[in-house]
Amino acid sequence: MERGVFVRWNHWIFILIFSSPLVFANQGPGVLLDRANALYQQSRFTQAIILYQKALLRGADPVAVSFNIGNSYYQLEKYPESLAAFRKSVDFSKGSFVPAIFNLASVYFRLKLYPESIAAYQRGLDIEPNHFSAWLFLGEAYHKIGDPVGALRAFNKAYELDPLDISVIYQVSEAHIALEEFEKATDLVRKAFHQIPEEVDFLIYLGDIERLQKNMDAAASAYREALHLNPNQVDLLYKLADVLAENKQEYMAMEILNEALQIDSTYSDAAIFLGNLAYELRWWERAEEAYEQAAKLKNPEALYGLKNLAYEAQHSKNTKEALRLLKKTLFYYPQDASIQAEILNWND
Repeated sequence: MERGVFVRWNHWIFILIFSSPLVFANQGPGVLLDRANALYQQSRFTQAIILYQKALLRGADPVAVSFNIGNSYYQLEKYPESLAAFRKSVDFSKGSFVPAIFNLASVYFRLKLYPESIAAYQRGLDIEPNHFSAWLFLGEAYHKIGDPVGALRAFNKAYELDPLDISVIYQVSEAHIALEEFEKATDLVRKAFHQIPEEVDFLIYLGDIERLQKNMDAAASAYREALHLNPNQVDLLYKLADVLAENKQEYMAMEILNEALQIDSTYSDAAIFLGNLAYELRWWERAEEAYEQAAKLKNPEALYGLKNLAYEAQHSKNTKEALRLLKKTLFYYPQDASIQAEILNWND
């Protein structure tokens, strides 16, 4: 099934830079903390860490400073150091500082420590159960360990919090598909399309789900419905042609590919597909025309299509036609030594 519609989030972290409420000259920790924050805002993270550590030694709030140090290491992509700092922030807060818990979970995820990430997300969600993004990331972590039930449970929690979030709808549906609950996935996406009719990609996704189940007529119907609402999508025309060809409707698929090429004459993959279908149907002239169109666009697959036509002609004892096709192939691919060798061989 096509995967392009699915959304994967990069795990974020909370970027909360804590400052001292009032700063006077004699308040060393506060001055250091604010200077460190200024360096952080300038993306001078290494220097910021040095000042944060000094502020910590002079009595600054260890929860806030450890958290800021964790953010700085994270920005430097020093994830083990970031993990240690966030863990300190959690410990200093006696497990009550949720941003540090979620950031800890995110770094675990970055380090591919998915069970630890799951445990941290669950810990944070026990405190803040309505945190939408955390449920999404928890679902991603379950996905990484191959637990579709856990992923579905987490994504459903996010869906309950925001049932109109398009990305969540796709994720919940994908989780249903992983459990082979295709009807639930279809019902969810169809309902979402009625609620958000401008999201035409829902129809494409429905077609993908039907195709996954080998329901080619239903898949074609969904793709056509999407094309009706948003015509001239050449990639969608290609998908429709692919389904039709798989459903043994080759001539109709060829018409769809020709339509795609009428819209975008540079769509060389459609030309190759058209050539291949014509070749299978032994419609040699149409295959040659399509392969030549792709050859003009420098598509390397056209080389093999034209050569196959030449071999078919030679197999039919039509050496003259075979040589004509090879010479045409050589014109578009002059550096291919095998073509030159075949021409010399067949001329003997």
